[in-house]
Amino acid sequence: MKLAETLIAGSIGIATALSGGAQAQAQHQPVKNIVLVHGAFADGSSWSKVIPILEARGFHVVAVQNPLTSLKDDVDATRRIIALQDGPVILVGHSWGGTVITEVGDDAKVAGLVYVAAYTPDVGQSANDNSNPFGFTSGQKSITVDSQHFARLSEEGVLNFFAEGLPMAERRVIAAVQGQTNGPMFDEKVTHAGWKNKPSWHVISLKDQTLTAAMEEAGAKKSGGKAVPLETCHVAMLQEPEKVADVITEAANHSLKP
Repeated sequence: MKLAETLIAGSIGIATALSGGAQAQAQHQPVKNIVLVHGAFADGSSWSKVIPILEARGFHVVAVQNPLTSLKDDVDATRRIIALQDGPVILVGHSWGGTVITEVGDDAKVAGLVYVAAYTPDVGQSANDNSNPFGFTSGQKSITVDSQHFARLSEEGVLNFFAEGLPMAERRVIAAVQGQTNGPMFDEKVTHAGWKNKPSWHVISLKDQTLTAAMEEAGAKKSGGKAVPLETCHVAMLQEPEKVADVITEAANHSLKP
């Protein structure tokens, strides 16, 4: 081989090695984008305590405002937010938001899933299918449905079974801002289960009276995800925001799969 050819070959080899090294390094960079998906009977303010903690840790955080009119509408709203992010995301869902992130978890930008006291339905299952085997909770029994099939938690339900771990003034705010939730969406079935091929973390609210800790634990087990039990009511992210932020941070710092 001539000297020039040798130099060119060597340069190509070095460039390829450097490129491969850069790609490998990029694949193991922590995720910087966090997308938060709220649950039913709530809005994006349910993440108000977690957002500043994550931002102080250097994350870019966006909370989806779900319309709560159908699974498809909430999925579409979440996908639009993910599309705006400049890189991979950790997708976090609370309660009903777990159904949404399960469906959206197939998005190529999603690097990991965090379930916070949330549904984890399988393909062909609805949120109701997921929770029915575990019985009706006091919180679920507090739901009323109007003539247009929109559901609300009664004031007693919010104060005593949904946000009972918070100071009373905070409970009343949650009751005041709860979103109008389309009841039939709880019977809509997911067509993807992101937890099957994405790493997942699961905050288990041990004192949950809206969903059950048993359902949340079962979701962590079937997904092979990491279960993190907390002594919290259903709104764990408002009762223990630092601990929930720690779980999200752990998920973000988890190395991306090559």
